[in-house]
Amino acid sequence: MSLISEDTDPSGNRAVARAAVAAPQPNRVTFNRLELNRILNLYGRMVADGEWRDYAIDFLKDRAVFSVFRRASEMPIYRIEKDPRLARKQGIYSVISATGLILRRGHELERVLLVIDRKLALV
Repeated sequence: MSLISEDTDPSGNRAVARAAVAAPQPNRVTFNRLELNRILNLYGRMVADGEWRDYAIDFLKDRAVFSVFRRASEMPIYRIEKDPRLARKQGIYSVISATGLILRRGHELERVLLVIDRKLALV
């Protein structure tokens, strides 16, 4: 005997369950596609240079955090945070070092990431 009746489509049930899991929680702060694309481009260049090896993304209630590691078992070298509570004050984005020192804070992600993304200058 089958537990699923012939009238229901089992693939439809899976699609609904998948959509519920994939949808972000409305009370969580996340990076949008453009922000994540910019961060991952920087991450890819640093991995290619051999400086970074692993990352972690945390979507919390009050902020979103992208952590960068030299080794997976260590503390993060940098944390790139998005905190909407600071949007009208010091800036929504910040780069924080392993010691907890805020290296740069601002309203534009591009300008904040410049503290990490130093380009080679010819003299």
